[in-house]
Amino acid sequence: MSTLRNHSDRIRERGGSKLQLVLTLGVLGAIIFGAVKIVPVYFAKYQFEDAIQTESKFALTSYPKKSEEDVREDVFKKAQELGIVLKREDIRVTMELGNVDISADYSVPIDLAVYQFTLQFHPHADNHTI
Repeated sequence: MSTLRNHSDRIRERGGSKLQLVLTLGVLGAIIFGAVKIVPVYFAKYQFEDAIQTESKFALTSYPKKSEEDVREDVFKKAQELGIVLKREDIRVTMELGNVDISADYSVPIDLAVYQFTLQFHPHADNHTI
């Protein structure tokens, strides 16, 4: 009698381990799917921040000196290159008394099939540390 009970317990355990494997693979797949959607957005953000920081440091040292509109155009081109949806009007450039401030606000909608949200970014750079 006890051998039959042990045998039936083992059969249920095997099914349980299959279910656990399916759930684990599902969760792992969801994490990978989310990472594929979100990581490139943050990677572009960091590249964009680096680009505007570089632009702010060297805007006044280039020859000929750049105007605010030249800097705005360079930043806009970099945003397009990185696939960041940004309008020229959203880029704020201030050049006063040897100081350069560049900032922009943009958002990126993320669609995870079952959940949608928007990431808001506010990159800023200046040359005050020079």
